Amino acid sequence: MESNLILYNTLSRKKEEFKPLNPPFVGLYVCGPTVYGDAHLGHARPAITFDLLFRYLKYLGYKVRFVRNITDVGHLVNDADEGEDKIAKKARLEELEPMEIVQYFTDRYHKNMDDLNTLKPSIEPRASGHIIEQQALVEKILENGFAYESDGSVYFDVEAYNKEFHYGKLSGRNIEDLQANTRTLDGQSEKRKPFDFALWKKASAEHIMRWPSRWSDGFPGWHLECSCMSQKYLGDRFDIHGGGLDLQFPHHECEIAQSTAAYGHDPVSYWMHNNMVTINGQKMGKSLGNFITLDQLFSGDNDVLEQAYSPMTVRFFMLQAHYRSPLDFSNEALKAAEKGYKRLMNAVDSIKKITASDKSSVDVNALKEKCFAALNDDMNTPILISHLFEGVKIINTIISGKESIDKEGLEELTKLYNDFAFDILGLLPSEESNSGNNETLEKLVETLIEIRKTAKANKDWATADAVRDKFKEAGIEIKDTAEGVEWKLAN
Repeated sequence: MESNLILYNTLSRKKEEFKPLNPPFVGLYVCGPTVYGDAHLGHARPAITFDLLFRYLKYLGYKVRFVRNITDVGHLVNDADEGEDKIAKKARLEELEPMEIVQYFTDRYHKNMDDLNTLKPSIEPRASGHIIEQQALVEKILENGFAYESDGSVYFDVEAYNKEFHYGKLSGRNIEDLQANTRTLDGQSEKRKPFDFALWKKASAEHIMRWPSRWSDGFPGWHLECSCMSQKYLGDRFDIHGGGLDLQFPHHECEIAQSTAAYGHDPVSYWMHNNMVTINGQKMGKSLGNFITLDQLFSGDNDVLEQAYSPMTVRFFMLQAHYRSPLDFSNEALKAAEKGYKRLMNAVDSIKKITASDKSSVDVNALKEKCFAALNDDMNTPILISHLFEGVKIINTIISGKESIDKEGLEELTKLYNDFAFDILGLLPSEESNSGNNETLEKLVETLIEIRKTAKANKDWATADAVRDKFKEAGIEIKDTAEGVEWKLAN
């Protein structure tokens, strides 16, 4: 299948033409959340980034198997191999079972993803549901000589692996730098080297989440789950692995090492990473205490927020920046995104008011080609959106009578905005656009417009002015044009 899609590959550090291993099938794996708290703005970015990729690949005709995992065990509080499990810690504080915490926050995450209009993945496996497979993968790595057992735990031998392969090639690190910059922490003496990482951890007496194994009653290391579940559902070679830039090292680096140690080759053709959402230039996250949950964004219930922002405003805000660029939060940026989103939706809604002419003076195909070129250039949504706003000018000139469009061109224009704005970018029509979502409001407005029209025809200027003033008080903008009266809800 020829798509002309170019993607930036983190592994090669350059843009490459997308060529799936077994077209039209595409295997896509994305690291999902660790479910021990509410999803925040930082969680929205990978969700929207890879929802966009999922949508576009399907639009191009690929058969996509999208796997997004749920981490519900093994992710320790310091993202290393010591400390308490994040979910177990939350369960202890709340006096609940760990799986109650998992279910509660998984349900809330799914609700937030529905609000943002992200498509559901094809498969959403949990780490705790694949303990047997993870143990089998540890055995395979041990058999191949790239791991060692130590007091009931099993660690990946980075030094042994690096003699045959390159540990650090995804993140641009080398083992000499790691050795120089990694200090030995208390409790890590069972490791041969401080940069070795856990495949299986022996559970301490107070550790709640544990499973029996031949090494100990314990739990899998955090990095192991993605190597295991991607292989189970996509094979030991698959097309695309995605996630946030903060996962590039050590998580994704360790994934490559584990999978290569087990199967003797790189597991993934294209590694893709979205950049971070920052607040005042600092990464947003739970550990830093500067995060804004998605529920707070949607309700406005946070001291940082000047108002509530709709899920589609948040989605549009994300899409206005290229996925590999950092995105800094501010109320001003979100307000600007809100205005841009409403302007785009109002323009899309106004297309149905256009009457086709016998001839066309606008080139819809040229606009469509520019939109595809933007997406094919590593999912360049800012450029795509700029082209869609070029189209908004065309729509307005047609409505004003300065340009004309024939029936075929109008059908192409309608399809272009339905495809790019809704099907690919995943936006939903604004509740404040007169798109027919509120039929009662539309009928009422049209009735008042007729009353005003009749009053003007009878030279009853007092009534006509009173209706106009009532529209203004209600936040409805009306505009007299050659084709009739246009209206919309004011921003």
